[in-house]
Amino acid sequence: MSIVVGFVPTPAGEAALTAGIAEAKLRNEDLVIVNSAREGALVDKSVAPDDVLAQAASRATEAGVKTTVIQPPYLNDLADEFLEFAREADASLIVIGLRHRTQVGKFILGSHAQRILMQADRPVLAVKAGTSDT
Repeated sequence: MSIVVGFVPTPAGEAALTAGIAEAKLRNEDLVIVNSAREGALVDKSVAPDDVLAQAASRATEAGVKTTVIQPPYLNDLADEFLEFAREADASLIVIGLRHRTQVGKFILGSHAQRILMQADRPVLAVKAGTSDT
């Protein structure tokens, strides 16, 4: 079994990674970091550059967690394909980051995180990025 983390290069993604590493270490399970882009998209702000993914993997490895990083492209619906991957990976836990969205934003754009939370057939840990009062 493994812990699957949906990672994007944002504060919410970093929070998910931190929680995923902690859970993998606590449960003595492997960590799978998933960063996905829509197939054929020329630009996608959710795609992490190679150096960011290498740093993420390094953080997990330094914590003593065996880690795999994957970047599978998705064709149709990100939430559906992410959940399918979690099933295939036999994930004991899915970890995702949440960001604040307005009600109008949720209505117009929907939410991958919300769909993952509602449709997952295994536990999901949803974390928020910390706030700094600097």
